[in-house]
Amino acid sequence: ITVDNGSEFQDWEGMTRTVTGEGDRTHIYYCHPYSAYERGSNENGNRMIRRRVPKGTDFTGITEADTLEVQRWVNEYPRGILGGRCAGRVLLELAQEAGIEGVELLL
Repeated sequence: ITVDNGSEFQDWEGMTRTVTGEGDRTHIYYCHPYSAYERGSNENGNRMIRRRVPKGTDFTGITEADTLEVQRWVNEYPRGILGGRCAGRVLLELAQEAGIEGVELLL
């Protein structure tokens, strides 16, 4: 298969390998160009960000505080797919269950 993608996909084979280069760590799937329906979660995330940062916004005026506020809002937004919980809270719960310490989120 020949895939014409941007530079972020030039090393797709390397992205599928483990750190040691032995075996696969993940699979990569490509969506068709201009087929937003194939990228549901990605498109939903973009819509959420666009609520706070409309298309055409001049990013030279966006401060780090502005960016952190958008991040906080997205992380705290309740999601039906998570039973009404926010993604940030679910991540913290999973980290605690796995015994991972020091996980901090902007909540």
